[in-house]
Amino acid sequence: MPQLLRASRRFRGAPSSRSLTSGGGSGFRLAGVALLFALWSGGPAFALQEPQAESGVTDREAFLAEKLSPSVAQEKVSRDIARQLQYSHYRTLRIDREVSSKVFDNYLNYLDGQKLYFLESDIKEFEIYRHRLDGALKTGQLDPAFRIYNRLQERLYDRINYALSLLEQDSDKLDFEKDETILVDRAEESWPADEAEMNEIWRKRVKNSILSLELTGKKDDEIKKTLRKRYESQLRRASQTRSEDVFQGYMNAFTGVYDPHTQYFSPRVSENFNINMSLSLEGIGAVLQTDDEYTKVVRLVPAGPADKAGQLKPADKVVAVGQDDDGELVDVVGWRLEEVVDLIRGPKQSIVRLKVIPANAASDDETRVLKIVRDRVALEDQSASKEVLDIERDGKNYKVGVIEIPTFYADFKGAQLGDPDYKHTTADVRKLLKELEQSNIDGLVIDLRNNGGGALQEAITLTGLFIPQGPTVQVRTSDDRVAVHNDPDTSIVYGGPLVVLVNRMSASASEIFAAAIQDYGRGLVVGNQTFGKGTVQSVRNLASGQLKITEFKFYRVSGGSTQHSGVLPDITFPSAIDVAEIGEDALPEALPWDQIAAADFDRVSSFDMYLPELARKHESRMLKNKEYQAILEEISFLAEAKAENELSLVLSSRKAQLEKQRKKELSVVNAKRSARGEETFKDFSAYETFVESEAMRTDKDKDEADLFTRESGEILIDLLNAQSQVAKHSPT
Repeated sequence: MPQLLRASRRFRGAPSSRSLTSGGGSGFRLAGVALLFALWSGGPAFALQEPQAESGVTDREAFLAEKLSPSVAQEKVSRDIARQLQYSHYRTLRIDREVSSKVFDNYLNYLDGQKLYFLESDIKEFEIYRHRLDGALKTGQLDPAFRIYNRLQERLYDRINYALSLLEQDSDKLDFEKDETILVDRAEESWPADEAEMNEIWRKRVKNSILSLELTGKKDDEIKKTLRKRYESQLRRASQTRSEDVFQGYMNAFTGVYDPHTQYFSPRVSENFNINMSLSLEGIGAVLQTDDEYTKVVRLVPAGPADKAGQLKPADKVVAVGQDDDGELVDVVGWRLEEVVDLIRGPKQSIVRLKVIPANAASDDETRVLKIVRDRVALEDQSASKEVLDIERDGKNYKVGVIEIPTFYADFKGAQLGDPDYKHTTADVRKLLKELEQSNIDGLVIDLRNNGGGALQEAITLTGLFIPQGPTVQVRTSDDRVAVHNDPDTSIVYGGPLVVLVNRMSASASEIFAAAIQDYGRGLVVGNQTFGKGTVQSVRNLASGQLKITEFKFYRVSGGSTQHSGVLPDITFPSAIDVAEIGEDALPEALPWDQIAAADFDRVSSFDMYLPELARKHESRMLKNKEYQAILEEISFLAEAKAENELSLVLSSRKAQLEKQRKKELSVVNAKRSARGEETFKDFSAYETFVESEAMRTDKDKDEADLFTRESGEILIDLLNAQSQVAKHSPT
């Protein structure tokens, strides 16, 4: 379906920046994602007999009677955006024939990334625009974009009505034992040559939708009712598309040539963007985007209701939404993003139920229903927190402090009012360090996993708690001016052994902190390669709407950028996160990694001599750890399943595949629980019941430290002992 440059390619889990902060997480991409209509339903589709007659829910001529066209105001905004991109964007890029060609491809990919609507003949007809859009954008000529879009409306009407006609056939004629398959991803396929080829594609898609719903336990009549309602809703939503929606999509096909974080927000979307910035709405605390026909979770707001419930995960796909304990689960496949969000939002303390395809599902046939209690995210709930791990090694007990920082937060209003006790990350961590000092810890782990960023100044001052006075990050403009941001405080609050734990969802301000600790040799970084979000955006008002534009780039004090490559850990942990889907380097047109001169700073230490031995001991422990082995097995299984680009359309085969997937998932879950000494589940149904009950618990204590938190502590003790041995044998 249409989305901003096809969200599955462009917007996968991308942490974004708030104005001139380093991030604030990816929450504020929500406003700019997928504001056209969701064109299609159900996942891949089905093997039916050719229909005898087509039945439409509305008259084709009436549906297509009103052609959308650009406004004078939009023509002006197009000229303004072209000017600002060419002269203010970090990437110096002339708007020429090459840019025109990329905009053309982006726009087609945005409208029909799965090649489900346009015919090959349509694309050949549109080719006249490939090298003409540069001049058109600069002069505000928008007719090509609207002509292409209006053709899409025609194809959409025909496709949806064809799908509806297939549903009218006698179910006895549907052969679900016929040996055929469907492609999961058609992005790399050729455009359908003619209507006959397109009909075959859609025949399979509809069949697959029926099959997928049958695997969830729905009966024939219920399946037809669900799909009929889905398709008719898509026609209705398509008919409600406004000129504003088309213009926004086209402008983002244009801005996407510069980088994935530069976006145009229409006036309506700008309003939503500003509401999200103030965090004034109650809901579940999840950032959503459109991914083909689905609504996909980008990330969870730290300490929000979904995060606290612990069951909804980034990359989960929402397929239905229900209210309260027993409200109808409304199918939302193919819905506009803002309509799905409206269903999910609701009064504080009310219940919303989400039917999702889990991110770690081997196929779209596997679904789960989660209950979440809506609430408002308070700054206090996002605060840094601490715990102490007791680790025994060779008869000696060690205490390892752990400080978890969900986001780099600050009460900006309190700071502006001059409140000396205003709440912010650095002050809270300083206090926690003092408390841990009273516990006589032997070392410290800073847990930045899933921390999508936040206030740049907090990353700078937090670094200052662990290093002497000096530079922490460099920022460069497009004209090569470099500003060095320094920690002004000469004092060190904590000078002991330090490990920073990160993962793929650690982004922006998190990467600045981790990189500085690594560059100074102040501590080890362990976990996974971070996201790679090393750019800064500002939001500019336009005559109509807003432009979020990339203006600056972050660099480490050692000179390398955090952009694209992120921070590479000294010791790597395995992860089920698909780096091909999540991360800056997974985004088209992401600004590249590069390097500038290092800042003037002094390393306080180096761990190079210790790393081989630390890695060996880590691997030795993990080889003996049953939970670790279960995680590796899970990663291998998921990678193998996701590598398949074809699904069987044989009902018996799909049932067998789903049963195999569930059996494997249960095996992995039970292996992890057994390794932790927890009770295992007798069957998959018991596991699903547990997941739902856990999501509804409001009295949950903080979980026992997970495997990788404890392993970070073990590595820290290895380092402590290695340094002690070197000191013992060093000449005095």
